[in-house]
Amino acid sequence: MIYLIVQIIDKVITILIFAIIVRVMLSFFPRVKPNPLITIIYDITDPLLKPFQRFQITSGAMGLDFSPLIAIIVLNLIQSLIVRLLY
Repeated sequence: MIYLIVQIIDKVITILIFAIIVRVMLSFFPRVKPNPLITIIYDITDPLLKPFQRFQITSGAMGLDFSPLIAIIVLNLIQSLIVRLLY
């Protein structure tokens, strides 16, 4: 039973990481029209990225947002801790 719970948590975190990667790739195409899939991706990833968005480097007109990278690192750490603790 615990093995099943660990697998589900592992898969959910993996899906969240892929959603963040897709969101980052979508940011390179600002003219893509919003559709339901893109809206779902933004709705899922917004709560994950908001706490980390203060780690931005702004210089002039262009800024770097490290929140996706930090969120992925934190999700990977949580994923590995949960797998190790529950096994």
